[in-house]
Amino acid sequence: MTESTETVLARVDQDLDKSLERLFALLRIPSISAQPRHAGDCRKAAEWVRDELTALGFAASLRETPGHPMVVGHDESPAEGLHVLFYGHYDVQPTDPLSLWKSDPFEPSITTEADGRRIVVARGASDDKGQLLTFIEACRAWKAVHGTLPVRVSILIEGEEESGGANLMPFLKANATELKADVALICDTGMPDRKTPAITTSLRGLVGEEVEIVCATHDLHSGMFGNAARNPIELLCKALGSVRDDSGHVTLPGFYDNVVVPSDTVRAQWRAIFPDDSATLAPVGLSQPAGEAGFTAIEQIWARPSYEINGISGGYEGDGFKTVLPAKAMAKVSFRLVPGQDPEAIRAAFRAHIRAVLPADAKVSFTEHGASTGFAVPEDGPLLRTALDALGEEWGVPAVSIGCGGSIPVVAEVKEALDMDSLLVGFAQDDDRIHSPNEQYGVESFHKGIRSWVRILDAFSRR
Repeated sequence: MTESTETVLARVDQDLDKSLERLFALLRIPSISAQPRHAGDCRKAAEWVRDELTALGFAASLRETPGHPMVVGHDESPAEGLHVLFYGHYDVQPTDPLSLWKSDPFEPSITTEADGRRIVVARGASDDKGQLLTFIEACRAWKAVHGTLPVRVSILIEGEEESGGANLMPFLKANATELKADVALICDTGMPDRKTPAITTSLRGLVGEEVEIVCATHDLHSGMFGNAARNPIELLCKALGSVRDDSGHVTLPGFYDNVVVPSDTVRAQWRAIFPDDSATLAPVGLSQPAGEAGFTAIEQIWARPSYEINGISGGYEGDGFKTVLPAKAMAKVSFRLVPGQDPEAIRAAFRAHIRAVLPADAKVSFTEHGASTGFAVPEDGPLLRTALDALGEEWGVPAVSIGCGGSIPVVAEVKEALDMDSLLVGFAQDDDRIHSPNEQYGVESFHKGIRSWVRILDAFSRR
């Protein structure tokens, strides 16, 4: 790291209170994208981001979509060199139930925890306003000290991530030439613990399915037809149960084709952070991992594909008791997929399996609920190593590559529309309560997040 970068870091420290004031100003805007009555607030948040970028010297503008506007900004003060596209979102989740909030969700405050940790409490504090501002504030510090940024920077902030993001992919495709860069930087992830910085290098994809089994033409009296008539709930339970064996292994043919086990180096890093399964399962009241034997709980979440039954219904579900033999039963299931798995091939294999195990008199239908592929950054990627080293310098602990059991659709969309890989660098914590009442973001996460981006941009400029 150069002396000039130390000066930028000092500026970050000096201006932290002002950075927090700007964060509070953005958090006060109730930009709930899923609720039509907040459409004006979403535009207000977009305008706020645009104005901040413009004040920093970015060529920034609002871009209209059929939904909420996008914010796009470009700073190309270095005419050559690495070009990064930073992505974040200004919209937030609804606040319900309000009764569980300890304070107004759109009147941010800083509170001190019992352990002395200071946190910002507000809707959007962690997801994603605090996170996206870590990058913008890093750019602000660079500009304040040097007048320019060390690399070419484009910024894309969307306003519908929390409500499906239907307009992002069309926007990326329509503006691919303008938005194309060397790498996308996404700050919508977290750290595995309070002290260890991380880059999320793998995400699981998703296949969602709804399956319905119908037998008789109508509900039957169980005393008059029990034993003689097929019971669709029983058939559904047996069929769904047969998709996984007693060792936690998914039984669909070809399910594990092309699934790669993480390297010994990566698994060792994960074991150092999660030395036993209790660190993963005990906080939710569990003790034994339920997935494939031979993999720890965190490996089952981050690096192995899964099959889950998300909901099941049929027959009488009201109060009291009714001796009904139902005509139909329904379940919603999902598969979380790792890189190398084909979502549509998994969907087809699941449907074929269910059809094969059902007897006569059972009719089955399926409804699909989306599909996406898994994502992975190559372990030997040069920018990955550069960013990990920069994070380690800031936090004083070697940064690690981690996985994520969920899906972040923008990663696959950026890859498809712009043919760009992404680096997912975030500073959230597991107890930030994102999407829940009393959402929070640590002041340290915010402060060191800004400093981390300063170091990453500097490292990128020297690679």
